[in-house]
Amino acid sequence: MYLVEQILPYAQIILSVILVTAILLQQSAAGLGGALGGSDNSSFHHTRRGFEKFLFYLSLLCGILFALLAFLSIIIKANS
Repeated sequence: MYLVEQILPYAQIILSVILVTAILLQQSAAGLGGALGGSDNSSFHHTRRGFEKFLFYLSLLCGILFALLAFLSIIIKANS
């Protein structure tokens, strides 16, 4: 258990950097004009393809893993 306590903060830092990078690299389907009621003749539905789909799933996976590691960290600190 001591090894997990030592590795956990570094794993959280790495996951957080990957998560922030993946989120910032994603393109929004509706820009600021769409959010304010404007239209650029694009449909509301947007299909993710290629690298955009990869970034979406990567950010989803990193978010879930980060939350699980945070809960694990809470459990470890509560038991020690």
